[in-house]
Amino acid sequence: MALSILLESVVAWVRKGYPEGVPRQDYIPLLALLKRRMSDEELAQVAHELAASGEDDPMTIAAAIERLTHEEPSVADIQRVQEHMRQTGWDPAPADGVATP
Repeated sequence: MALSILLESVVAWVRKGYPEGVPRQDYIPLLALLKRRMSDEELAQVAHELAASGEDDPMTIAAAIERLTHEEPSVADIQRVQEHMRQTGWDPAPADGVATP
């Protein structure tokens, strides 16, 4: 299935921000931040695209999505990933409430 322009921009941002792949400790907070702006289906599509490209382990991504439904990331983890996102050019929580990849 082809990704929408929005989802393509999210995948491109993740690849830019994490060129070596998403560190295991960042999956839950990253997915939690993305989930604020995306449906479960969109989140799964992004995860599938990252896994299909071989950049990230499909089992790790699937486990992180599953864990996200059962646990909330810590405030410190969310802040760490938000700062990483800002440093790579995407403000996940701008003043107007609209994320801009």
